Amino acid sequence: MPPRDPARLLPADPSTRSVALDLYARVAGSPIISPHGHVPPSLLLRDEPYADPVSLLVTGDHYVTRLLHAAGVDLADLVVDERAGRDARTVWRTLAAHWHRFAGTASGYWIEEELDGVFGITTPLGPDTADAIYDEIAAALARPEFRPRALFERFGIEFLATTDDPLDDLSEHAALAASALGGRVVPTFRPDRYLDPDAAGFTDHVDRLLGATGHTGDFDGYLGALEDRRAHFIRHGAVSTDNGVEELFTVDLDPGEGERLFQAVLAGTASAGDRRAFRGHMLVQMARMSVDDGLVMTIHPGVLRNHSTATHTAFGPDTGHDIPIATEFTRGIRPLLERYGLERDFHLVLFAVDETTYSRELAPLAGFYPSVYVGAPWWFLDAPDAIARHRAAVTETAGFYRSSGFIDDTRAFLSIPARHDTARRVDAGFLARLVVEGRVRMDAAERIIDDLVDAIPREVFKL
Repeated sequence: MPPRDPARLLPADPSTRSVALDLYARVAGSPIISPHGHVPPSLLLRDEPYADPVSLLVTGDHYVTRLLHAAGVDLADLVVDERAGRDARTVWRTLAAHWHRFAGTASGYWIEEELDGVFGITTPLGPDTADAIYDEIAAALARPEFRPRALFERFGIEFLATTDDPLDDLSEHAALAASALGGRVVPTFRPDRYLDPDAAGFTDHVDRLLGATGHTGDFDGYLGALEDRRAHFIRHGAVSTDNGVEELFTVDLDPGEGERLFQAVLAGTASAGDRRAFRGHMLVQMARMSVDDGLVMTIHPGVLRNHSTATHTAFGPDTGHDIPIATEFTRGIRPLLERYGLERDFHLVLFAVDETTYSRELAPLAGFYPSVYVGAPWWFLDAPDAIARHRAAVTETAGFYRSSGFIDDTRAFLSIPARHDTARRVDAGFLARLVVEGRVRMDAAERIIDDLVDAIPREVFKL
């Protein structure tokens, strides 16, 4: 089969495409800075070969499994289980049988990018080609150049942030830092289960937190315990915190009210309003801690987790049924910004899955507050057309330099270069149109495309 079109995702108009190709060429091979993702550090530390094509491209990638599930495939049929007569090749054939359903989707594009860019496979996936492609990938995975550390360096990953529980001892990160890995891998402080009274096992998590740090069981001790764990993360290279909430609501309370709410949520006597206030106040406390210790604060609201109770019960979280909801930012974030929005060196990155907020709320917020940056299109919006809509919605108000730089937010290690390349191509096309329309000079566009993959994420995440 012929190679993939080198101008894919770029504008169709020949003159604009020519400019876009020049801009894309400047950054096509630039190192990857990935300040938010979910690749486990153990993958790189153990450096074990991938078992098969399914563990590489299907297992754990909820972009893939959710669409197969929507087509009627039981999620259990996507799990390799030799006892049930379901080996990896069988699962791969299931993917191939449904591959036509992925046409036009971001996940379909990424997998084709991975097959071509990593394995040199341009043969279309389908029932007739499934076994041959499976065998070609499996043969490659047996070679040392396809082990995780070799791929990490081949991909040109300069910086990779993982997502970690506050009580993680981070020994794997310490071992990676002491190894000869070519790039930097750092943890990210993810405290949601310790801040949300409605999270499963909240009281147990708080008890573990206090026990691990030796702090007292009052609100001040609880805050001190979180501060201690943040310091532990900073000593292991962390640059940011990751806060996921369903509703973006913040409230700045006095210490006495904070103590009352804390004791009520631990005792299980807090009302729904009290629990909401506690969550909102803890976001303000997280901002206060970021002002004190310098960690970048990221918030990604607006997702209803585990929408299918039956699926969550059978297969657990992160299995493809987290669904976006409408999100309001301006009023919800105001108490936090009233207190800390003008603080020097405070960086707050706001992500959205509700793209109607881009031009209405996020761009105006980032266009005024020096602390606020618009997070890159994230989750369901990190696809080519959605990235282009994000640029159009945000740039006229906030410019390019109030954005975070691209965020791949992935558990699928092999998709990291594909996702970053997608963003680079879309940005090149967007900038090319501005150049051809006489809205941006070519020399300015060249600087912007360079900065989007390097200077901007370095600035936002204080690298």
